[in-house]
Amino acid sequence: HARVDSKLVPDVWLVPAVVLEVAGSEITLSPIHTAAWDKVRKDAGLAIRFPRFTGKYRDDKEPEQSTTTEEILEMYHKQLKKVKEQSSTA
Repeated sequence: HARVDSKLVPDVWLVPAVVLEVAGSEITLSPIHTAAWDKVRKDAGLAIRFPRFTGKYRDDKEPEQSTTTEEILEMYHKQLKKVKEQSSTA
C-alpha cells in the first residue's frame, strides 16, 4: 500500500474510513512494527503492547486526524520520562 511502510504483509488492505479508539498497557520497541522506525533505536519501530479496542468509534474525527507517528513517538518519550521519575523516587 502506498501510504504504509510495513514489515508485515496483510491479507487485505482496508481504505481508511473510520477512526477507532484503542488502548494498551504501554508503547514498546518492535523489530516488526514500523511506526517511528529508526527514531528510537536502529532497526526498530514502536508498537502498542496488548492493544484493545475500547468500543469507541471516533465519529468526531476523520482518518487524517488520527494519531500520527510523531505523536506516538512523543507519547513513548513521555512514558520513558515517567518511568524514570517513578524509579528515582522509589
